[in-house]
Amino acid sequence: MALLIPIVAISIGPIAWVANNWIRAKHGYPLESRKGGVTVREDPALAAENAALRSQVERLEDRLRVLERIATDPAERTAREIEALR
Repeated sequence: MALLIPIVAISIGPIAWVANNWIRAKHGYPLESRKGGVTVREDPALAAENAALRSQVERLEDRLRVLERIATDPAERTAREIEALR
């Protein structure tokens, strides 16, 4: 029994490391090496999706800026600008 406790204690570390890396790999997070380094997987599909999402966010931010300007500008100036466009 006294020998079993140290064996279990020593074997929990590597098992926890493997489980941690398995979960990280499953969810796309960077993997850790035993020496503390980090391995990042490059996925071209994710890179393309990220680029598309960044572009969409930029367009939405531009639209939001316009809406904020309309909401915060005085009504008469907005009316003048609309009339000037007609």
